[in-house]
Amino acid sequence: MKTHPKIIDRIIEGIKQSDTICIAGHIRPDGDCVGSQLGLTLALQNEGKKVICWNEDSIPQKYRFLDCEGTIQKPKRGLKFDCVIATDAASFERLGTVGQCVTDRKLFINIDHHESNTRYGDLNWISAREPSTGELIFRLMQAAKWPITKPIANCLFTAVSTDTGSFQYPSTRPGTYHVAGELVRRGADLAKITDEVYQSYPLSRARLLRHVYSHFRLTHNDRIAYFWLKKADFARTGAESSDS
Repeated sequence: MKTHPKIIDRIIEGIKQSDTICIAGHIRPDGDCVGSQLGLTLALQNEGKKVICWNEDSIPQKYRFLDCEGTIQKPKRGLKFDCVIATDAASFERLGTVGQCVTDRKLFINIDHHESNTRYGDLNWISAREPSTGELIFRLMQAAKWPITKPIANCLFTAVSTDTGSFQYPSTRPGTYHVAGELVRRGADLAKITDEVYQSYPLSRARLLRHVYSHFRLTHNDRIAYFWLKKADFARTGAESSDS
């Protein structure tokens, strides 16, 4: 007996009928976006699909270990797709220049967990119950019976972990722990993910933090600290916006 929403079956059928697919993510990608994009891309490649993975912006350094092959690329004009799948993007505008490069398509699928999603796809699976899009991709793969390899497990665990604040945010549900456990069982490398995402920092971030600690201001009897960062601060320290 099926226990998943009917929209998942429609998405699976749409993917089955498509040969060329583009996986699109939102500008300034976070861990959920990167992990969802890559996990779904790898799964569809394993199913024999011709898949391109596009994002306007580069992957933050702490997530680059997930994409050693350089799968996520900058968008290019002039390509046609049977299907475009947007992951973790609450609006079409959030796709940035990717949106301008996927106009020649047959089917547009929108998978997201943000309640504010504008439902801009032909097929929209929007579930605010799940705290991450990574969890939705996991459930999609389960329903489709696509194998979850170790690289896919690493991607989806990173997605779920980062968008739940390492399982600390109140949006984390019992089912989220079950998904995380299943991903670990299928090979997610907790030590590697923890080291790369939460415990490794570039020297540029240390320089940026030194600047912050030297310039923050205190107010309300020293209970509130505030600061601001300018583009010149990032340029001077060599840091990226994701380092802040």
